Amino acid sequence: MATYILLGTLTDEGHEKLRKNPEWVNEVRSDLEAMGIKVLSQYAVLGEYDIVTIIDAPDNKTAVQVSSQLTFKESIKIITLPAIPIQDFVSALK
Repeated sequence: MATYILLGTLTDEGHEKLRKNPEWVNEVRSDLEAMGIKVLSQYAVLGEYDIVTIIDAPDNKTAVQVSSQLTFKESIKIITLPAIPIQDFVSALK
């Protein structure tokens, strides 16, 4: 499994969904897990993004599918970043 950081920005529709049903955020987590993704942590954040989710996924293809699915149906725009453990990064520089 590889780790990915999903940076989420709510659309206007997403803000409305969240206002009407705050539990919707938990439903998104359930949707991720139903796709075979392990959710490591989730945060609501201030600034350019609204939600940060850290996941484990089998590969890049799965991470892209998850991001696309969420974007298409969940009223949120996702930027997906592969995360490299710092030890692996340091080793690659040697």
